[in-house]
This record gives sequence, C-alpha cells and structure tokens, in this order.
Amino acid sequence: MADFNKVLVPGDWQNGVINTVIEIPQGSALKVEWDRGRACFMLDRVEPAIFAKPVNYGFIPGTLDEDGDELDTLVVCHEPIPTGVWLEGRVIGVLNFIDDGEADHKIVVVPADDRDNGDSIKTLDDLGERWKQKIEHHFNHYKDLKKPGTTVVEGWGDAEAAKLIIQESIGRVKTGLTV
Repeated sequence: MADFNKVLVPGDWQNGVINTVIEIPQGSALKVEWDRGRACFMLDRVEPAIFAKPVNYGFIPGTLDEDGDELDTLVVCHEPIPTGVWLEGRVIGVLNFIDDGEADHKIVVVPADDRDNGDSIKTLDDLGERWKQKIEHHFNHYKDLKKPGTTVVEGWGDAEAAKLIIQESIGRVKTGLTV
C-alpha cells in the first residue's frame, strides 16, 4: 500500500476540489484509522452498531488539523466507498466539531464527478436540513456509551469557510509539523 501523504497532495483546494482517502465506509461500525507512522490502515476499535457512520469518512493527505491528525472529510455518496479508495471531492462545506476539547473539523465533499445525480449537489443546503440533523446527531452522540459529553457540534460553514480550514491545515504541514 502506498503512503497517501507521500503520493497524493491535498488537491486543487483553492478551486474547491480536494483529494480524499476513505477510512470508514458509510454504514460501518468499524473505526478504521490511517496510521501515519506506519503508512497503513488499522482497526482502532469496533463501535456499537447504533453508532455506524452515516456517511463515508476519510481524510485529506498532506494536511494536519488542530487535533494533530489529517483533516477529516465526510464524503456524501449514495454508496459506501471502501477503505483505502481515494477520490477527488468537490468541497461543499464544513462541520465545525469539538472532540475532547480539540477542534476536529469535518470537510464535507461530494465526488467531483457524480453522474448519478448529475453533479447537482453544490452546497450544504442541497443536502437538506434532515441530512444535517442526522450528521449533527451522530457526532454529538457517538461517544455517549464510553465518554458522554465529550463531543460538540458547533455548526456548519460553507465551502469558503472549508477552504480556509484546508489552507490552515496545509500550513501546519509546511511550517514544520510532519504528516
């Protein structure tokens, strides 16, 4: 397996297109994480089935968020995308999220070429209020059985807000923090 942080760049984020690598397919309760030091995926834990991911979950290579991990992505697609698949995603927004007191942003993307829906999803509003409610509920409660009260959704930002977070996360790598 390739080291995604060495073979991929964050992408053309200024124009709203990023590279993202899937860690957890939609519907999975397996908490799979990219192990940066070993350049491979590892099963961190098995979550209760009620906390299965409601959306594909990944990361942007060549970035570091404030929590010290690569910047997370939520990849909206009507199908689960397998672990280890990378794709170009069109940035449509950001979920502002706090986990154990640390900022842990989730960049929301759709596949850059989604012929199933005719590339019709352009903004978070296109996903509908119910979709956002489900995502907020998941992230506010997925640690309730082990560490209740340690996660807080702080709201949503548009694609421009997401690009600023991507830029900051790339900057952390360029200023000496390594991925």
